[in-house]
Amino acid sequence: MTETPEAFLARLDASAKRSETPCGEGTMAWREWGPTNAEPLVLLHGGSGSWRHWARNIEGLAQHRRLIVPDLPGLGESHMPPPVETPAPVGAIIRAGIAKILGEETRYDLAGFSFGALLAGHVASQAGEELRSVTLVGAGALGLNRPRTDLMKIRDKQGEARIAAHKHNLRTLMVADDATIDDLALVIQEYNTVHSRFRSRGFASSTSLKDAIGSAQAPVALIYGERDAIAWPEMEKRFVALREVQPEAWTGVIPGAGHWVSYEAPESFNVMLLQMLKRRIGV
Repeated sequence: MTETPEAFLARLDASAKRSETPCGEGTMAWREWGPTNAEPLVLLHGGSGSWRHWARNIEGLAQHRRLIVPDLPGLGESHMPPPVETPAPVGAIIRAGIAKILGEETRYDLAGFSFGALLAGHVASQAGEELRSVTLVGAGALGLNRPRTDLMKIRDKQGEARIAAHKHNLRTLMVADDATIDDLALVIQEYNTVHSRFRSRGFASSTSLKDAIGSAQAPVALIYGERDAIAWPEMEKRFVALREVQPEAWTGVIPGAGHWVSYEAPESFNVMLLQMLKRRIGV
């Protein structure tokens, strides 16, 4: 019998080591997969998301790395952060959580998707030698206009209307190929929507990532799906903007994929990320 999306996610969840670190008046939830003696790789999911954004990557990447994957503050199972006007304080909460889990002397690689890329940039700007590299995936907040994406409200809909709205939003923002909008994508989207409290869209059109990543000491990379709705058709401008503050930045494009590139092209994404890490830091 084919595994249902719910069973697949439950199995992934059950195979993780779960821990918590301080966040606002509560805690931030973290999950770990892979060998504890492998090199650590921290993955930050996107806005209105949860660790489930990485569901199709975890098993493949965990064969090579110790994966550390949080629910970001105010999303998934994590409590809200204190009120913030910029992403920097949220980045500080994440960095402190990583240090608590790994120990302050353990070096790690960091990758963030969309809003997670913005937060990864702020973690990188605050980090010292403990951060070995930072990879930005589907990043905004580079000081460039982004194409408008008209998303539908979900919370007032039920049944088939709710499913149709999820499909519209996935098609409009997240994926390039409608065939990617499968049952698993819809289950993840529904969970993420229900558990989303922190509103991050206001940060997307700022220069916050560009300003932060310019002070990162670790090597920087930027990956997009070729048809990413927030970057296409002017993706090269994003690479130029990054290289204005990080001239040595490595860049990559995954053909045919959209914004949620790690889900739409998981094998290609995993290969590119692992090869990029090996190329830049030799592991």
